[in-house]
Amino acid sequence: MKNYTITVNGNVYDVTVEEGTGSAAPVAAAPKAAPKAAPAPAPAKAASAGAGSVRIEAGAAGKVFKIVADVGASVKAGDAVVIIEAMKMEIPVVAPSDGTVASIDCAVGDPCAAGQLLATLN
Repeated sequence: MKNYTITVNGNVYDVTVEEGTGSAAPVAAAPKAAPKAAPAPAPAKAASAGAGSVRIEAGAAGKVFKIVADVGASVKAGDAVVIIEAMKMEIPVVAPSDGTVASIDCAVGDPCAAGQLLATLN
């Protein structure tokens, strides 16, 4: 028998491993599948990145859950433009003023940082 100390994610484990006698049939390792290519990102719905003069930025870090307004849509101050998900909560990102959506600078599923540009208004 051999004793090992293993640390996993900051937790320390003492492990004892027993040496085999060789009487068991060897186990063949399963062949590894070729890694799948990452899916192509969805095309952005933006007219062009940052096209408008009024910036709509994420208030918290999270993931883009839903895009509520499309490019060209009229919105009033306080209307949700994008909804982000953070810590299993849906957080609306709202228009700071009345205007027309000039660009959507994110896609559903994109990670976002606090303060990151998500859309613009004219």
